[in-house]
Amino acid sequence: MTAEAERTPKGGKPKVSVLFTKPETVLDDYQQLMELAEYRQYLDPSAGTILKDNISWHYPFPSANTTPWQLEASIAALRGAGYDDLTCVQNKTVVTDAFKGEDLNHYVPIFKHHGIPVKFNFREDEMPWSIYKPKRKMLALDEIYPHGISIPDFFHGKNIVHLPTVKCHIYTTTTGAMKNAFGGLLNVNRHYTHTRIHETLVDLLAIQQEIHPGIFAVMDGTMAGNGTGPRIMKPEEKNVILGSGDQVAIDAVAAKLMGFDPLSIDYIRIAHEQGLGVGDPRQIDVVGADIADVSWGFHVGSSMHKFMAWLAWYGPTRVLQKAVLHTPLVRVANFWSEAYHDYLHWPLKERGIYESWLKESQWGRLFGRYAAEGALLPPTTPVLSA
Repeated sequence: MTAEAERTPKGGKPKVSVLFTKPETVLDDYQQLMELAEYRQYLDPSAGTILKDNISWHYPFPSANTTPWQLEASIAALRGAGYDDLTCVQNKTVVTDAFKGEDLNHYVPIFKHHGIPVKFNFREDEMPWSIYKPKRKMLALDEIYPHGISIPDFFHGKNIVHLPTVKCHIYTTTTGAMKNAFGGLLNVNRHYTHTRIHETLVDLLAIQQEIHPGIFAVMDGTMAGNGTGPRIMKPEEKNVILGSGDQVAIDAVAAKLMGFDPLSIDYIRIAHEQGLGVGDPRQIDVVGADIADVSWGFHVGSSMHKFMAWLAWYGPTRVLQKAVLHTPLVRVANFWSEAYHDYLHWPLKERGIYESWLKESQWGRLFGRYAAEGALLPPTTPVLSA
């Protein structure tokens, strides 16, 4: 069965694999997780594959970013199944430094160890962008970008494997596989979409299903982010990992674990109604761990950043968006966000949480092993034939 047919099941339930794990077994558990989710059925073996990690904050705050064990285990599983043509694609945001992020989160040694090239979608010489005309009617993007929706040429015809984490988000309540496409497919002006973020994520999933022969997600909840994500959260040790070829279903299961009703979250509900995946937990086949009674009771909560974001994107001052976003005034807003996260929160609060986590948490100690050893699995770089 083709990846396209598998991603929108007819008559059957989409499969989401869930496992509880620990540092001693997590690298093997990820292999089992991907097998349970039947990842080979979702990815075209003849196509190259993009690894799309998630760097929500360049600082290595637990639960905010793709974990090194998630990244390395996914690489090993894919290479073991014959997916040799792997490329990691990095993006930047107005407040996140991709180079700093891949360094501080210990991705760089893993890339070198396993021979994974890295491309940066904000470097025109590495990744040109072109106007794409979606086959499916867009809900928001064609109005937000009236002169055309630009996406990277490199993404066409390649599988994509998303590597998000389980966490809350101030704009979308939760964030996961669907939101992970945001940075890869939209350029640095993607903040224009925030007022209609839910419809934007649905549009991006529709585009992905048109341009990628295969889509799969591997989600890490070893440390899950409770609170005003995707950066300044309360990281909680949950020891769970998830995998699926249905991007809507995996986000729905993650939302349910966090204690939210998935269909009350607009991007999940709309994608479900549009037939882009399944967001109703009753229609999802969860394999692996029994999570029927699991609900963590997460809440997005409030913060100054969330309030300012509400004013900018949803509150009465949203009428000023064009005056700010399309003029040099946008730099003031960007500087405020950067200062709030990097110069206020990190030194005064989050760095202390991170340093305690390194010493006291089993996952913090595993993170420290990556810092010391670079990679924990044998290299998987394909051997070139003579």
